[in-house]
Amino acid sequence: MKLSIAIMAAGLGTRMKSNKPKVLHEISGFEMLYHIIKEAQKISDDVHVILYHQASLVQEKMNRYFSGLHYHLQDHQNFPGTGGAIRNVTPKYEHLLVLSGDMPLLESAHMQNFTHFNADIVMSTFTCKEPLGYGRVIMDEACNVQRIVEEKDASVEEKKVTSVNAGVYLFKTSFLNENLSKLTNHNAQKEYYITDLIPLAKEVKALFVDEETFMGVNSKHHLSIAEELMQERIKRRFMEQGVLMRLPSTIYIEADVEIVGESILENGVTLLKGSRIENSHIKAHSIVEKSVIKDSDIGPMARIRPECLIEKTHIGNFVEVKKSTLKGVKAGHLSYLGDASIDEGTNIGCGTITCNYDGKGKYQTIIGKNVFVGSDTQLVAPLIINDDVIIASGTTVTKDIPKGSLAINRAPLKIVEGFFYKFFGKKDV
Repeated sequence: MKLSIAIMAAGLGTRMKSNKPKVLHEISGFEMLYHIIKEAQKISDDVHVILYHQASLVQEKMNRYFSGLHYHLQDHQNFPGTGGAIRNVTPKYEHLLVLSGDMPLLESAHMQNFTHFNADIVMSTFTCKEPLGYGRVIMDEACNVQRIVEEKDASVEEKKVTSVNAGVYLFKTSFLNENLSKLTNHNAQKEYYITDLIPLAKEVKALFVDEETFMGVNSKHHLSIAEELMQERIKRRFMEQGVLMRLPSTIYIEADVEIVGESILENGVTLLKGSRIENSHIKAHSIVEKSVIKDSDIGPMARIRPECLIEKTHIGNFVEVKKSTLKGVKAGHLSYLGDASIDEGTNIGCGTITCNYDGKGKYQTIIGKNVFVGSDTQLVAPLIINDDVIIASGTTVTKDIPKGSLAINRAPLKIVEGFFYKFFGKKDV
């Protein structure tokens, strides 16, 4: 069954207590709306997004990721509510799946479950022990829905019903075309409810769904719950593919991260968007941002900043690397390597830094093969250090170094005998 999909993303999200539109709050590195559009586009080439609050900002953000979306601005003044939201959507196909932009855990497989029924409306429902805040689903024993009552409009008896509306619907387009204009706003909120289409349908089927998957994020507390659920899903998938994780509950992985091969992630690791890990060991409390790590070990407590390519390399504790390519390198501890290209067989001593910024611009350091850089060395860019070079400890390198050389610029050591006693005075033993 081919589907058109409409995603409602027009709400103010007042319970989020934020100036940011609700659907732009992030989960696992990406906006909530991003997650649901990404899944929707897996099963449909006709995806509509209904906007209102800060519409231009939401559209700008989504256009960074997606093309081919149809945006609609809801006439909130004249047609508020969920029924008004889909008023201007013209579906391409015979069925329209209506989703909410605050359901980031919904995946394409869950969306396709609605197509197993043939009815004017298929709607999602679940049983909730504490249904406060949900619309109640009134149905018969055969799961034919009779009506939905919003809590604000529910009677005392109706509020006792524990079958609640999860907020996702599949409509026959022909049914919508015939009945959408019949909606009225004769209710406590003076809004056009999509649920008021239920009594107009010949057949409405209830699809029972998982409450966690279909949870709507309405507050920052809900946001934290959804974050945990998505993280559990992401990490479970990688572990099933062979990734070993130590204390996975302490690890954070953003949604587009790739992990290939038999990699190891220790406790406290953070892998941020755009990163790819291949057959590597990321040790405790290390951070990788938008970088590629291949056949290497990183950390513990190392930071790999964006635009790095690290292959067959050892990065030790308290080493920071930024916008650099390291192939076959050892950088054991306490170093900063920024805007650098370092070739195989090179050793970076403790306390080495690339001085890549002069206050105006960033400059590159190029280090060849089999270079030994001693501890406490400053490499002032722009700089080229050719193959087979030794940089003595404590050296500040300001010139290109030719192949096979030793670079050293230490001040000579001066020893003044007896100075301790002159300075502090002689003590009795």
